[in-house]
Amino acid sequence: MSRPTIQPTGIENPYGQDELIVTKTDLKGHITYANDLFVRLSGYSRGEVEGAPHNMIRHPEMPRCVFKLLWDSIMAKKEIFAYVVNLAKNGNHYWVFAHVTPSLDPQGNVVGYHSNRRKPSPEQIATIKPLYAQLSAEERRHNSPKDGIAAAGAMLSTLLKDKGLSYDEYIFAV
Repeated sequence: MSRPTIQPTGIENPYGQDELIVTKTDLKGHITYANDLFVRLSGYSRGEVEGAPHNMIRHPEMPRCVFKLLWDSIMAKKEIFAYVVNLAKNGNHYWVFAHVTPSLDPQGNVVGYHSNRRKPSPEQIATIKPLYAQLSAEERRHNSPKDGIAAAGAMLSTLLKDKGLSYDEYIFAV
């Protein structure tokens, strides 16, 4: 299924600090559950989101290397936290602080993924946006998306090493 090109409007969809966005996906990232807040913020109908790839809300300014880190973590049965900007159907956006975990069966096999997301503070968004702009610019510098993701991932690793922080330490310090 080809995703239609949606032009970002620069308008942020509002939601409350106390609201929680919840989705579940299968092993390939197709949505198996979305709560009402996800449906409202994304602007898609429940019928449009159920069974659709979760990346249907990927904002073009979101660095792909962050998603690679996310997928590498959850496929290794680890949880991950990340700041993410999402793109709604109408071109508006909304920022989230995501906690993504693998869902395991009784034998410990990954059977899907679960994500809870909260609204980050304006200060957190202001801190993460310049980093994401740098990572996205690095990705675009390369002809191959794979090479761009690798280069931006290396850039992020170097930044964290220079700060003497792990990824998790950095995310929670934002």
